[in-house]
Amino acid sequence: MKDLAYLNKFFYKYRWRLIPGVLFVVISNIFSVLPAQVIRVAFNLVTENIGVYQLFAGFNRQQMIYEIFGSSLLLFGILVLVLSLLRGLFLFFMRQTIILMSRHIEYDLKNEIYNHYQVLSLAFYRRHNTGDLMNRATEDVSRVRMYLGPGIMYTINTVVLFILVIYAMLTVNVRLAIFSVLPLPILAVIIYYVNNTINFRSEKIQERLSALSSFVQENFSGIRIMKSYVRENHARKNFAIESDDYKTHSMALVKVQALFYPLMLLLVGLSNIITIYIGGIEVMKGTITAGNIAEFLVYLNQLTFPVMALGWVTSLIQRAAASQKRINEFLQQQPEIISPNVPKQSVDGNIEFHNVSFIYPDTGIQALKNVSFTAKPGELVAIIGRTGSGKSTIANLIMRMYDTTGGEILIDGTPITQLNLEGYRSQIGVVPQDVFLFSDTIANNIAFSADVLDMPMVEQAAKNAAVYHNIIALDKGFETLIGERGITLSGGQKQRVSIARAIVKQPQIMIFDDCLSAVDTRTEEEILNNLGNIMQGKTSIIIAHRISTIKNADKILVIDNGEIIEQGTHEYLMQQKNVYFELYEKQLLEEEENV
Repeated sequence: MKDLAYLNKFFYKYRWRLIPGVLFVVISNIFSVLPAQVIRVAFNLVTENIGVYQLFAGFNRQQMIYEIFGSSLLLFGILVLVLSLLRGLFLFFMRQTIILMSRHIEYDLKNEIYNHYQVLSLAFYRRHNTGDLMNRATEDVSRVRMYLGPGIMYTINTVVLFILVIYAMLTVNVRLAIFSVLPLPILAVIIYYVNNTINFRSEKIQERLSALSSFVQENFSGIRIMKSYVRENHARKNFAIESDDYKTHSMALVKVQALFYPLMLLLVGLSNIITIYIGGIEVMKGTITAGNIAEFLVYLNQLTFPVMALGWVTSLIQRAAASQKRINEFLQQQPEIISPNVPKQSVDGNIEFHNVSFIYPDTGIQALKNVSFTAKPGELVAIIGRTGSGKSTIANLIMRMYDTTGGEILIDGTPITQLNLEGYRSQIGVVPQDVFLFSDTIANNIAFSADVLDMPMVEQAAKNAAVYHNIIALDKGFETLIGERGITLSGGQKQRVSIARAIVKQPQIMIFDDCLSAVDTRTEEEILNNLGNIMQGKTSIIIAHRISTIKNADKILVIDNGEIIEQGTHEYLMQQKNVYFELYEKQLLEEEENV
């Protein structure tokens, strides 16, 4: 229960729903216990007066006695019905308070998890897969809600009903009460030993469900690759293996429950037999009446559902504890990147790297070694190098997705770690290497950074990104849906929509991470010319593989194995006849061969 203690703050928040709910539970159970006493009186009335009725057999007075009995029993029946209706009314109130409380807490908990996800750093998402993240915010929260609502409601109901019923039994006959409930402690011991098994197997089920969700999500995301390589059968087999693993763990839990519930019913049935046997002896002794046996049987039947619910609630709580433990693991994780509590400030875009080194925390790979350069406002700084040389790492460090493991990055002379993170990132436009567009209209994708859709700005950004004519050629133009529910754009069109999304933000620093690889040379030149006009007085960082993309840059950084091995203008680097020159000659030769 220590993991579920995290939820206590929500109980305090919604205490004015919980407290009336508990009160309604008590009242409903009082009305639940009273019918048994009415039945006792009715049963005694019949048994005590049946002889009188038979005594007047053949006389007119027998009919009068029959009518008195009938009206009395009808009165008792109406009284039982009224009491049941009152119990039902307060049960309704009970659900309207406790179950609604659980829904409010579910809402708050989901928001808390999602908000916490938002503040966690990029490294966190590299360590965890999407399916697991989704499962903790959905399936795990749903299991916790079952504890918060039905779990708490039936637990309180069971405790209150047990207290009222046992008290009522003891006031009638202590010996009969003790013998009647004798099997219940045995049941409690069984529940105690079964709990650990249920808890362990519930955790295993949650782990397998996360793995299964991750597998399905990953396969659906890569469905194009899967079909291209004709790996559908392989995926089916792997899914069957994952699904079978989940089924195996689920069946292991079901087997425990399959033995658990019949055993409970057996013990409750045994209580009924004991009650009739011991009760009959007590009736013969004259200590109780036959109506008391009927009363006790009603009490035991009332305990049947709570005893069954006890096992169900126990399983419910154990599974909720396992889920809350998984949720707590994420909620307790702190972001590696923390924004200082300073006011937001505008930046000019003067970027300085001083002997910056970086090692990825998860893999231990050293991506950068003593990198130093400057990028001033109005400059276009290009970075070129082989795959895996550390180009994208520089872009991530400029955006402060990670903190350096060595050296320092200054923005306008201020260490990047001392800047308000939200204010700083709001002035950066990023076009990532792996383009991601949301399942929304093209217009909303371009205007993603804006709170209000400004179509003139969106259209102008599309023109500057050389994608305007492609968009208006579509049937619905800018209202065309992208993604699973709509049209799939080509790779080049996606890149240009992504560029338009960065342009419409009007950033002071623009980062292009190899975002023109799927664009032809003429379109690339048009985009770069437009960007040259847009980014006047602002800082541009462009990462590319093609020299044709960067040859007009104010400064070119040639990076290899995490180190800057050359830097300068295109003309200067060509004169050095070093790595950059060789790269240029190689690309020129490849272009001639392709022609």
